[in-house]
Amino acid sequence: MTLSPLPLTPLRRRLLLVSLLTVSFLGALDHTIVSTSLSTIAGELGALQQMSWVVVSYTLAATVSLPLIGKLADSLGARRIFLASLVLFILASVACGFAQDMIQLTAARVVQGLSSAGLQLMSQTIVASVTTPRERPRLLSIIGVAFPIAILVGPVLGGVITDTLGWHWVFWINVPLGLAALVLAIVAIPPISGQVRGRFDVVGAVTFTIAMVALVLAVTATVDGFGLTTIILLGLAAVAFTVFFIVEGRVEDPFVPLRLFRNRTVGITLSAIIGIGLFSVVSYIPTYIQMAYRTTATVSGLVPIATVLGMLVASLATGFLASRSGRYRRFAIAGTSIAASGLGIMALLPIGLPLWVPMLVMGLVGIGTGAFMSLVVAVVQSAVPREQTGSVTATINLVRQVGATTGTAVIGAVIGIGILARLPESLNPSTLTPELVRGLSLELQTEVAGVYGAVMAPVFAALALTYAVGIVAAILLPSGRLSDEQPPAHPSEPDSESPVIEPQNQAA
Repeated sequence: MTLSPLPLTPLRRRLLLVSLLTVSFLGALDHTIVSTSLSTIAGELGALQQMSWVVVSYTLAATVSLPLIGKLADSLGARRIFLASLVLFILASVACGFAQDMIQLTAARVVQGLSSAGLQLMSQTIVASVTTPRERPRLLSIIGVAFPIAILVGPVLGGVITDTLGWHWVFWINVPLGLAALVLAIVAIPPISGQVRGRFDVVGAVTFTIAMVALVLAVTATVDGFGLTTIILLGLAAVAFTVFFIVEGRVEDPFVPLRLFRNRTVGITLSAIIGIGLFSVVSYIPTYIQMAYRTTATVSGLVPIATVLGMLVASLATGFLASRSGRYRRFAIAGTSIAASGLGIMALLPIGLPLWVPMLVMGLVGIGTGAFMSLVVAVVQSAVPREQTGSVTATINLVRQVGATTGTAVIGAVIGIGILARLPESLNPSTLTPELVRGLSLELQTEVAGVYGAVMAPVFAALALTYAVGIVAAILLPSGRLSDEQPPAHPSEPDSESPVIEPQNQAA
């Protein structure tokens, strides 16, 4: 027996899409808009040394809360969690703007990060609840454009708002947009029922939170070197994860249903590759371009812009094509292959080529990643019954976020160690800036460029191999087409293959 998607009129569906796109953009924007106002915020609050916590607190809260939010959605219904998250996000944005010191701002940012995770996760979960698997790639790709657009406009918008209205409005801008989205959501989102669960897994929730907080803090601390603090945090994470896995194997209703990993490993692997392979390296591309190609900060931003634009266009294109045909495996294979080739080329590019060359190559990496970024979510959602949609969507996002966080820290540490080992003794790594490099002699500029090229080449090569693993994972995806039917509400075999992917011979 199959369930039809929750009915929506064409007008109500459009309103729903506008509401979900708006809140997804707000949640993604808060990752990027704050970056250009950080120094102003820290200076006015008198806490320059704690400046990083404005970002870390938000990211940490968003990461560790994902499984809890997914589980609450399965129990209480995605609509309730979405509306509660949106209200909480608006209130937290108001509190951020009124913060009088760094402690108040950090506390408000924790709440804002938690509610932002709810908005992002519930947007994807609601799409799964009101559409068939065949329709999901198209709608998820439309909602997914919020993230690349936020990357493009966030830093510029944050700078303009800070210079004209003050840093408080970086947060207060969420209020009118959030209220408009709230009204649309109340009208457009239909009731989505949850399923009464067993006893809440308190031990699993606590140990998972401790493990994730310790892990994220550990990888964040590695940016400043692998010291005693990092060792202690990694040890704590290892102990907490050990207890967590023991507990999850024994409780009736685990905090993170590990059985979802059994037949969803391929899709989850692809999600991790997106976090490790793209999101982590984009953070360091501007610095690499400034140092190796001796450009200004403004010009260096053209390379990640090309990457993000490629990701945006490919995500929309493959989303629409997959919804039209139901085919998805070919896009994952092509996407991982293109991205792996692009990163392999970056590893081989000689320093000194025109800037349009790395722009073009990183644009290919963006196209490759965008080709399967939204499809992974749709395919994995289609492999579970409706009452588990929140949990499996949370798992996909969690793996991607942990991959990005871990990858960013590891790449940062590798770059830092490599630069320190290769720089000429006459240069101080702690004070080396692009502006300083451009003022050096041509010989030293060339030497510094060579150092950065030598350090980044193996990084690009390692990321190309990561995507090569993705090619294998994409080939292992089940063949066939996404169905026009919803999965059964209570399947007799909860760990069986997806009931909403039609076999190849049936799809012909």
